[in-house]
Amino acid sequence: MKSKILSILILVIASSLFNQCVKADAPVLPLVSVAGATQERKVTVSEFEFNVSLDKAVTSDASFDYATSSGTAEADKDFTSSSGTLIIPAGKQSTSIKIQVKGDSTRKVNQTFFLDISNPKNCSLNMNRLLGTIVNENGSYLPIDNVGFSTPKAYAGYTLIWSDEFDKTSVNTDNWTYESGNNNGWGNHELENYTSRTQNSFVSQGNLIIEARPESFGGSNYTSARMVTKEKKTFKFGRVDIRAKLPKGKGIWPALWMLGNNINEAGWPTCGEIDIMELIGNESGKVYGTLHWGPVHQSAGGNYSLPNGIFNDEFHVFSLVWDVGSIKLYIDNSLYFTHDVSGSNSPFARNFFFIFNVAVGGDWPGAPDGTTPFPQRMVVDYIRVFQ
Repeated sequence: MKSKILSILILVIASSLFNQCVKADAPVLPLVSVAGATQERKVTVSEFEFNVSLDKAVTSDASFDYATSSGTAEADKDFTSSSGTLIIPAGKQSTSIKIQVKGDSTRKVNQTFFLDISNPKNCSLNMNRLLGTIVNENGSYLPIDNVGFSTPKAYAGYTLIWSDEFDKTSVNTDNWTYESGNNNGWGNHELENYTSRTQNSFVSQGNLIIEARPESFGGSNYTSARMVTKEKKTFKFGRVDIRAKLPKGKGIWPALWMLGNNINEAGWPTCGEIDIMELIGNESGKVYGTLHWGPVHQSAGGNYSLPNGIFNDEFHVFSLVWDVGSIKLYIDNSLYFTHDVSGSNSPFARNFFFIFNVAVGGDWPGAPDGTTPFPQRMVVDYIRVFQ
């Protein structure tokens, strides 16, 4: 009996050792990895490349099947449907799968599609579905509905002395300079980092667009743009018309305003400030116009609320009528604020420059929250100065 049990044990042990030897000698198939593809969409057809790599070279040809499928990007509308078998020749460790993406310059949300892989031969796969991301958010074309109030290019008793109709293909740097950085919150504990990138400001179809985004950049969690005409286009007295469509949402703070051109020497508020328009995003149907001056800070201002809707719905014209005795502010030719600025030492008897910006956060609007949609855009159709 003992002899029989011993024989069985010997057979079991021998079988186990044999199986281990067979497993040890069995070849380990190369492991294939395929990387997802994230690329900027171009104006014309482009190829998105999914990079394929193996952890070791194959000793004989390996292959797997692939096929595209729609996500938020639609097959044969946004990308060309593709399927087939990728063959990896013996001795190679890398190759790629190229998928054609249709051209489009429209700025819109990013889109995704899928690349499914299956049926490996002479290799193994570590995944079976890859994501392709079409980056549309930096497109150069943004269709804008032109509905809203507008003003003429001529007034009796005035001459048009300067304008920017934003009808070129890019921002005119003969008129505008970018102020950049987070500048310690720009004196208001703002949260954005201003940039000169086309992601944050660009010209499309006769409009200037300033775009605020939620993204990590230069130590800030938001980006936007701030443009000034300082040392390029400065003015004293006259009528200013700015046609614009405004952003919305808690924590969003667009402004169309002016500072005294002597700010470097005199400082603020001695230089004077004219806020032609400010809006606090959670009060998106109401705008403010304010004057600031010094050397001891003083201010005066007014506000205007739309009878219906919000300033994001359509274009409105924000106007300043300024002479040696008074400053008046209008919306769509409706006067809502007047202030006496006469006096030999008035800061409002000097040259001022323009500032266009969209701030994110700050002492007045507070920070964005989960209700704030992004991106947010201020669209300016034109600025015109008459004297």
